[in-house]
Amino acid sequence: MDLGIKGKKALICAASKGLGKGCAMSLAKDGVDVTITARNAGPLEATAEEIRKATGVNVTTVAGDITTDEGRAAALEAAGQIDILVNNAGGPPPGNFRDWTRDDWIAALDANMLTAIELIKATVDPMMDRKFGRIVNITSSAVKAPIDILGLSNGARTGLTGFVAGIARTTAAHNVTMNNLLPGRFDTDRLRGTETAAAKNRGISLEEQMAERAASIPAGRFGTPSEFGDACAYLCSAQAGFVTGQNFLIDGGLYPGTF
Repeated sequence: MDLGIKGKKALICAASKGLGKGCAMSLAKDGVDVTITARNAGPLEATAEEIRKATGVNVTTVAGDITTDEGRAAALEAAGQIDILVNNAGGPPPGNFRDWTRDDWIAALDANMLTAIELIKATVDPMMDRKFGRIVNITSSAVKAPIDILGLSNGARTGLTGFVAGIARTTAAHNVTMNNLLPGRFDTDRLRGTETAAAKNRGISLEEQMAERAASIPAGRFGTPSEFGDACAYLCSAQAGFVTGQNFLIDGGLYPGTF
């Protein structure tokens, strides 16, 4: 299906690997010129070259920390006119809330709530003026089903969800939509890092740990970044103009609720 976004320009954050990379690749396959950010220049440039070879679109890279004022300014300047914004940042570490300091909370809020809000603030009015804009925030399945050891993520990402719910309805009449993608267990470096720690604590191999986790998902497997990226591309499409303020859970059926 032609998504009607060929020639549009997107800024995708934390896109050198994992879910951000999946989103960048899917948008590029639909003809979107992409600006991608990440902290490490090496993996970022490798991803950019991979996307160029696969799609032929223009790919701009910005190495830096998107959670800082300087990092955001550099990304916004490099991207120029932004029709599509994909907010993404690595999640804060797990732990016991009794051990977290105020600085830990501020770092989590900066990465997983306030950075996205600042980027929305910088891009939404020009989108409204042009009568087209798509904003997608990558949050977490923990927004619907909180995980006790991920309290920093639960709090920060839920805060962003509430903020988006409040403003998404104010931009829809201008063909600017805002939606959230809530990933469950996807086969990414972050998941493997978490499962490696879990396997070590249990005294089993990573392969055993991964197999158990995959078996607990009704789909019987982990998700892939490419299928997550395709879901993102749909939300950014011309056809998705009537979808806004929604939280799309993509978890292979793991969440057991009706709503």
